[in-house]
Amino acid sequence: MNTLTIKEQAVEQAVWGIACSFDIYNCDPGTIRDADAIKRFVKELCDLIEMKRYGDTTVVHFGEDEKVAGYSMTQLIETSLISAHFANLTNTTYLDVFSCKPYDPAVVEEFARKFFGGTHVTTNVNLRH
Repeated sequence: MNTLTIKEQAVEQAVWGIACSFDIYNCDPGTIRDADAIKRFVKELCDLIEMKRYGDTTVVHFGEDEKVAGYSMTQLIETSLISAHFANLTNTTYLDVFSCKPYDPAVVEEFARKFFGGTHVTTNVNLRH
């Protein structure tokens, strides 16, 4: 049984990067519809997982189809990219974090769930070789 964290596994295996997706359900509607809150989330997340932001956070609202309407966010980081889409119809956050600098997906999952007020999260982890 492997007791190493994902971050420890990434370091041990000398992977090129960690790519994770976090689907956060039943988020607070006010938070996911607030561009300033989304920008604050990015800053706090980058500080938490020690990622250096490169440039400004981009947050844009779009989507003529109600199924996909909501904010989308991108933030370049020196080691790759953080992005997300916030679906108004379902109050779901779809967050992706990809970095060649190791980080702990469990830390991201818990922080993001709490920040957006979600009830539960489905997380997928991919160690990129």
